[in-house]
Amino acid sequence: MPKTLEGQITMEKTPSYFVTREAPARIYALSHDTKLIVVVRDPVTRAISDYTQTLSKKPDIPTFESLTFKNRTTGLIDTSWSAIQIGIYAKHLDNWLQYFPMEQILFVSGERLITDPAGELGRVQDFLGLKRIITDKHFYFNQTKGFPCLKKAEGSSKPHCLGKTKGRTHPNIDPEVVQRLRDFYRPFNMKFYQMTGRTFGWDD
Repeated sequence: MPKTLEGQITMEKTPSYFVTREAPARIYALSHDTKLIVVVRDPVTRAISDYTQTLSKKPDIPTFESLTFKNRTTGLIDTSWSAIQIGIYAKHLDNWLQYFPMEQILFVSGERLITDPAGELGRVQDFLGLKRIITDKHFYFNQTKGFPCLKKAEGSSKPHCLGKTKGRTHPNIDPEVVQRLRDFYRPFNMKFYQMTGRTFGWDD
């Protein structure tokens, strides 16, 4: 981590931290006071998105449906597949709570980052003890990408949108498989809502 002067906040992001077993102990050893921000989204959508990204790099991988199940006939979900495993948020959070109190962890809704980016970033600014500077006027919705974009990036006169790897069209997944996954994740989601004190609405 770079040196941080008084009055500065140093941020670092790595998508795999939340699901890496050794990460909480290592970060705790680095600093007990670290504030953690975790962006989560509907675990079913997240699994399909994960698969879509892999598919773009390896077009010959098996279908989503075949990777989802250990046994398609019995409907037994393969929890060893990382795309499924990552969405069991309650299990990963248990690991973090052995080192950090909930007051030091903020969960950001991936869905609300799309529908209300300023509102979610308002929560982030409050959590970090920052003055609320980012508001609705900083965003516009890009219909092509399906995501909000920053009207003007810092130090630039151009708008800033997410890169070409974001907003890919998802493949059509068998609705029965999607429903099986919804049923699988439901109890984990309910536990996660209880742990965080926030209902993310993935089971509506």
